[in-house]
Amino acid sequence: MFDFSIAKLPRIEFGVGHFNKLPDIIASYGASVLLVTGGSSFCKTNNWQQLIDHLNDRSITWQHCTVASEPSPSLIDESVKAFDEHSFAVVVGIGGGSALDAAKAIAGLLQVKRSVMDYLEGVGPELPYQGPAIPFIAVPTTAGTGSEATKNAVLSVHGEQGFKKSFRHEKLVAEYAIVDPELLTSCPPNVIAANGMDALTQLLESYVSTRSNAFTDGLAISGLQAARDALIPLYQQNGQNKQSKDYREKMAYAALISGITLAQVGLGSVHGLASPLGAFYPIPHGVVCGTLVASATEVNIQSMLQREPENKALAKYVQVAELLSEKHFNEPKIAYGALVDLLAKWTKELDLPRLSHYGLKETGLDQVIANCRGSSMKTNPIVLTDDEIRQILVDRL
Repeated sequence: MFDFSIAKLPRIEFGVGHFNKLPDIIASYGASVLLVTGGSSFCKTNNWQQLIDHLNDRSITWQHCTVASEPSPSLIDESVKAFDEHSFAVVVGIGGGSALDAAKAIAGLLQVKRSVMDYLEGVGPELPYQGPAIPFIAVPTTAGTGSEATKNAVLSVHGEQGFKKSFRHEKLVAEYAIVDPELLTSCPPNVIAANGMDALTQLLESYVSTRSNAFTDGLAISGLQAARDALIPLYQQNGQNKQSKDYREKMAYAALISGITLAQVGLGSVHGLASPLGAFYPIPHGVVCGTLVASATEVNIQSMLQREPENKALAKYVQVAELLSEKHFNEPKIAYGALVDLLAKWTKELDLPRLSHYGLKETGLDQVIANCRGSSMKTNPIVLTDDEIRQILVDRL
């Protein structure tokens, strides 16, 4: 627990109104910027127009690229090619995880002149990335993926031969992460639910990761506490309450911390399954996390009780149960049940659909299981058998 190293992190600017720092930060890098945003929602806000006005006032030239869905390798390559004639001092990603991941990858490739397929893990030649990368600034407008704090750009190809893989390197880590909770104001309830459960799952999985340590555990606990206090009420009130500001701050914090912890110590079985599920079926990443986390937690616990009763993660699950339930449990068995029940209750309250809603059937389980043992599964607290992984999926089919 007290033997660890911490990988590169961005400089973090966190707080209400910190978005207003962005023009000056951009100007500190130079007089040209590529802005990468989601499809359209942010560009309809006053924040977008104010940003453009500030850039124009500073004589900063800007170009704009939109990412309407989960980024694919072809989208990244086409975007890089489209801006080949431009020279940017900095790239800014503003949006959810898809926009940030796309911006991260584009910043890493604008000066490299190679396809992102050359660097994707588990696909193609897997060449070592050497850069140079253009400085990148991450501005999340949702509370979920934590991409603002990671070196990963997750790219997807959907369909029968699909995949969901990462372009990752420390050179891709954002120089700045500007986290302004007020940017969450426009998030609809379904986005709050899916992204919030993504953050919660990342915090839980990093806390019980085989690589967890005292540094990341302290952060994960604080993030779990914030998510406990804010996720359900923020979803229920949809920002229409005087306490919503407090809830937005807590969820923005939980998401940021989840990105920091996952970047340091990895994740677990839910995210191992999220990769093939998100590739083969049109399932949003946060929905996968929210719909599977209770089942995966139960299977992890039962597997450890049967095969590794001394596994340190069992005690950690008790701690999480007490933290999230705000109760003390006299027996671990009662704590385990309470934790699984609470996670299942939140999944139901947040109206997260089952996997079959997106077309997964029992006949498709073998393909998912065969493709789930990527990097995230390697830090799950116990190595699960194929049958145990199947149980996780069947429970939420």
